[in-house]
Amino acid sequence: MKKTSSNRNTKDHATASADTRLLRSARPLLAGFVVPLALGLLSACGGGGGSSTALPLNPNPAPANDQTPPMTPAGGSNFISGSFLDSAVYKDSCGDPRTNSGNEFFPDLLGSFEDEGYWLRSWSNETYLWYDEITDVDPALYATSATGVIDYFNLLVTSERTPSGNPKDRFHFTQDTAEYEAESGEGVLSGYGATFWIISGVVPREVVVALVSANSPAAAAGLERGTRIIEVDGTDLINGSDTDTLNAGLFPGRVGEQHFFEVLDPGVEESRAISMTSAEIIIDPVPMDIILSTDTGNVGYLLFTDHILPAEQKLVDAIGRLSAANITDLVLDLRYNSGGFLYLAAQLAYMIAGPSASGRVFGSLEFNDKNPGFNPVTGEAIGPSRFETQTYAAEPRGAPLPTLNLPNQRVFVLTTRATCSASEAIINGLNGIGVEVIQMGDSTCGKPYGFYPQDNCGTTFCTTQFRAVNAVGFGDYPDGFSPSNSSEAAVGASLPGCQVAEDFSPLGVAQEPLLAKALAYRDDPDTCGVEMLPANSAGAEPNTATSTTFGAIPIESSGVPGRLVLGRNGRSTMWLQRPEL
Repeated sequence: MKKTSSNRNTKDHATASADTRLLRSARPLLAGFVVPLALGLLSACGGGGGSSTALPLNPNPAPANDQTPPMTPAGGSNFISGSFLDSAVYKDSCGDPRTNSGNEFFPDLLGSFEDEGYWLRSWSNETYLWYDEITDVDPALYATSATGVIDYFNLLVTSERTPSGNPKDRFHFTQDTAEYEAESGEGVLSGYGATFWIISGVVPREVVVALVSANSPAAAAGLERGTRIIEVDGTDLINGSDTDTLNAGLFPGRVGEQHFFEVLDPGVEESRAISMTSAEIIIDPVPMDIILSTDTGNVGYLLFTDHILPAEQKLVDAIGRLSAANITDLVLDLRYNSGGFLYLAAQLAYMIAGPSASGRVFGSLEFNDKNPGFNPVTGEAIGPSRFETQTYAAEPRGAPLPTLNLPNQRVFVLTTRATCSASEAIINGLNGIGVEVIQMGDSTCGKPYGFYPQDNCGTTFCTTQFRAVNAVGFGDYPDGFSPSNSSEAAVGASLPGCQVAEDFSPLGVAQEPLLAKALAYRDDPDTCGVEMLPANSAGAEPNTATSTTFGAIPIESSGVPGRLVLGRNGRSTMWLQRPEL
């Protein structure tokens, strides 16, 4: 029987400020960039976080180095600060190994949780982008359980800060491997099919529905964009103190859980009672593409929420329809897209830019100073990745991608703090070849970093291993991309555009604030004015959940989901070792 470990999940550390979070009614996904290994493409995750045990750290660690002093290998340890064995010594040596069954084969060997910690320590020293900023701690202090191993992993990060004061690395996370594969590769997760935006996670709390998946429990219960959650399983969400009940109801840990809610629908005065039972949800990563007719030509609107494999066919079909409509401008809505496969970012960027991008550099990777010329994960020479011009998962495979013939070589992008990783790579990649990106909404999350997700003993670990830069070498946006009139433009990477707050009115309607501002900007670039978002507005920065399970504390904590994309442990020849942003 396959071992499961739902308590081994930690969530996304995707931003910095206080109370606004975008979270799914299930374990959130992480942001990323991915490409088939043979093509040198990559994927990126929007980061994770987790709880950490308050054991003392070594305040004066010895500098990290590559020496290999005598040390007991797998099965026991003699910790020597600053000295590391090769990570391969400890790989797949597990305190609780998985059992092979049916067509599932696992490389796990019986070892110890201490071995798992030593693997993390060596692997981080070899590949972590800021390896020399990690405080070296004895893994034996955390070798009591699988949860202890994750607690130890959460220590293996830099403590440095970005220019705005945010943690430099807020993208360190783990997820149960089986769940990770299902979400990223198949577009399947468990929950209600509602995406909750936590406007305020502290009293007085405010949680609103941002998206609803078709044919989901949330849709069957009549939830819609803008619905407010008032009560969860008899507990007052706004002022109640029982956050365990609130989180357990909002974010069920498994399929088949029934929970009861009081909700307030948009435009009505009386709340109503509903119940929802969690189920497997099929993600629709491209839920909307429409044509808006204006006096100055047709405008295409494309809502893209997830860089997952099923998105490729949906994007190809949507761009084909927009191209056939001869649109003059594109509005790309990435406000809830926290990342995923990088190759999809390179494909969509090409479909937007058109044939002029063919053969040009989409992005390049920069690893730590131990690996200036070679990728430490794949062993390949480091080189640039090009804009992707053909299909890989969409039918027919290997066919030329459709493109838009945009006369002004520009794209309007709608963003929030949940816009992360591979979504930011679209922005940066297009900017790198001179396509004008005009930003409407709030600052993005700020994730120019990525990693190769790595399974060990049933948990997928994601640690920052590279920085992604565009064709002109730019990748310096750790505080995100910000509209030029926003209060964050001074510390973020500034783009032309307007800061605009969400109001959770229907998407794809010309009057919706972010889309309305994009349409107005087409006729008058001076239309922005000054709209500074208040600290607890719908446009405020979301933070990241810091717990070993997704349900444990998006309320009164922090959290934005990202997108994970996983190599399948050798079970797929097409998608081995996919890096993520």
